[in-house]
Amino acid sequence: MMPSIGSIRIIDTLIGFPRADLRASNQWMLRQTHDRQSREEFEVPVEYMFHDIPEKRSVEGDAVDYTLGEMDRFGIAIGMISVGKGGAADVAIARHPGRFIGSFSPDPHEGVEAVRKLRRAHAELGIRAATFFPAGFSPQVAIDHRLMYPLYSTCVELGIPVFVNVGVPGPRVRSDCQHVGRVEEVLYDFPDLVFVMRHGAEPWVDHAVKLMVKWPNLHYSTSAFAPRYYPKPVIDYANSRGADRLIYAGYFPMGLSLERIMTELQGVPLRDEVWPKFLAANAARVLGLKAQ
Repeated sequence: MMPSIGSIRIIDTLIGFPRADLRASNQWMLRQTHDRQSREEFEVPVEYMFHDIPEKRSVEGDAVDYTLGEMDRFGIAIGMISVGKGGAADVAIARHPGRFIGSFSPDPHEGVEAVRKLRRAHAELGIRAATFFPAGFSPQVAIDHRLMYPLYSTCVELGIPVFVNVGVPGPRVRSDCQHVGRVEEVLYDFPDLVFVMRHGAEPWVDHAVKLMVKWPNLHYSTSAFAPRYYPKPVIDYANSRGADRLIYAGYFPMGLSLERIMTELQGVPLRDEVWPKFLAANAARVLGLKAQ
């Protein structure tokens, strides 16, 4: 049974802040889509997948305070946010360093400059992870593409993990660049790299679990999935030999409310001893945080 809210200081490895002009802020992805609905109707590229997107609600006041209030409401002690590119996230990391930790998303198309930016974000912003959305780069950059390798190597040197979108992406763009089989190529070449799969790995979940059994530094994050849809093979793995590999992440406010997530978590059939690891301890270990 899931522990009561407040009994565990939850670490959310994917959280964000409401944006005022969603369509403008998502142009980087909408430019890649070809279908009329994505290009002309959607404010959010994955709008067809989610109902009542929290980010589409009008929010009065400060976006950072709004997210922090929701975190307090549902017992989230620390949230990982994408920093280094301006906006609310950079404000949050400066204003509330005890509540937010930073990740950075370098663009592999920038070559050596991307490595410089990653190092600078680590030195100046204290980032705890690098994040990559292979299907979101323009043009796309596959998980195992040579352009990614200098960044993976830098992450190993800096001692930080990578969080990488794996599986069919939600936006209506090509998917092959995120095939789970590409993860193994990276793990083979970088055995010391701590790799966290984001956004489900579907429809290759069984393959993802098999890779976690094989590769000790591979983990699975629950980001962008409502808990009622967590894949059964992943839950079964966590309840057996994979208790140390499952890492909690939400998707607030991009697609899911924290209220929905926390309500649906009550029905996730994890063993009692797995919950503290899933909600906090595994993320703390991977991100180099003090034990909660």
